[in-house]
Amino acid sequence: MILVIVEATTLFLHLQKKYGSLNHHKLQFPLSQIIKEGVDDEVQETITQQVEGPNKTLFISSSSHLEKLEASLGRARSSIREAAKVRNKTSTHQDPDYVPRGPIYRNPNAFHRSYLEMEKLFKIYVYEEGQVPIFHDGPCFHMYLTEGRFIHEMENGKLYRTTDPNQALVYFLPFSVVRMVQFLYLPDTYDRNGLKLAVIDYINLIAHKHPFWNRSLGADHFMLSCHDWGPFTTAFVPHLFHKSIRVLCNANTSEGFNPSKDASLPEIKLLTPEIPRLGGQPPSKRSTLAFFAGGLHGHIRYLLLNEWKGKDQDVLVYEKVPHGVSYEEMMKSSKFCLCPSGYEVASPRVVEAIYAECVPVLISDGYIPPFSDVLDWKSFSVQVPVKNISDMKNILMSISNRQYLRMQRRLKQVQRHFLMNGPPKRYDVFHMIVHSIWLRRLNIRIQDLLST
Repeated sequence: MILVIVEATTLFLHLQKKYGSLNHHKLQFPLSQIIKEGVDDEVQETITQQVEGPNKTLFISSSSHLEKLEASLGRARSSIREAAKVRNKTSTHQDPDYVPRGPIYRNPNAFHRSYLEMEKLFKIYVYEEGQVPIFHDGPCFHMYLTEGRFIHEMENGKLYRTTDPNQALVYFLPFSVVRMVQFLYLPDTYDRNGLKLAVIDYINLIAHKHPFWNRSLGADHFMLSCHDWGPFTTAFVPHLFHKSIRVLCNANTSEGFNPSKDASLPEIKLLTPEIPRLGGQPPSKRSTLAFFAGGLHGHIRYLLLNEWKGKDQDVLVYEKVPHGVSYEEMMKSSKFCLCPSGYEVASPRVVEAIYAECVPVLISDGYIPPFSDVLDWKSFSVQVPVKNISDMKNILMSISNRQYLRMQRRLKQVQRHFLMNGPPKRYDVFHMIVHSIWLRRLNIRIQDLLST
């Protein structure tokens, strides 16, 4: 099949013509490992000239913007490594808004130094090609809002964005997988050719119009998706899957998620623009040991419901919340909130539990929680392998009251990193997502890619 490379202004119409109407009827890696040790940070004096593809798209870089950008990244790496040597539980850096401290962080000083370097240096270029609704748009409420809110902030906000691609450290591919599924996939047909064509044509389009994709084979480009099909969609372009930074809610190592280059995206479900009411009952009034309510989605949910549904007065597991019982209030009055994977590994219950100050219990295999290179999830959550579901109560009962109080108290501190503010505030979820991308860019040296 010969792929048609279309101009951005006609891409959506091209997809419509080809597929008809597009509307359906209706492994944790600490920061010190992300920033690789022992690599020479000196910038090469000469950058290789390279010709890519049959169209002979030529790009030449020589001691210009790229060298300066790589030099600044080299200095940032060195600064962060030095900060990582400080083992204090409180950052030594000054900050008028917030100073990271305590065991919720793997290394508070290294994180703080990295965050400050990000604010100073990080620039993102958003490709302008593509048309709404598949590009430059996304859902801002309900299940997939982290995808839409991030796209909208990059499109409409001023944080980190540059309009000069030569000043950028990373390049954002602003397509929404949620919108692709909505407009290019007919339910129950199992025909995903519309998604495939959209992704392949878009990458080919930017690769032919701009030099940056070919320069790095996509390694300094990123996409972001909270849809279950996010990983699957990237597989249509091998370099997008294997080299680009993929920011995914479905952060499943068994499906190709690579924590050293991919970033885990928190799944957040909000029905209104307002920040949800945080907190809940004090620990002494949380009378329920553990709580879960949710549909029978996937084998992990099946195992959980089969083992615990209606069988224990301390571990309350429901397929549906009983009539007259508030789901939110149950979370706010429980000590532990069970967060099993569904059809895919991520669950909005993790962030809901953090908001409710109910210690999350992650029940999954192969899931990398968000911001794991910075946050020490073991300090404020419990992780239970699927094989140990039957032993759930014993695991939770073995946690001393003193340890539970520490974990519950830490949830109050970690909340700031999962809040969806509008406009964004420093250290909130938007900035933490950007920081995850920043860390992966620190792990890339474009000169090395040009010389291979």
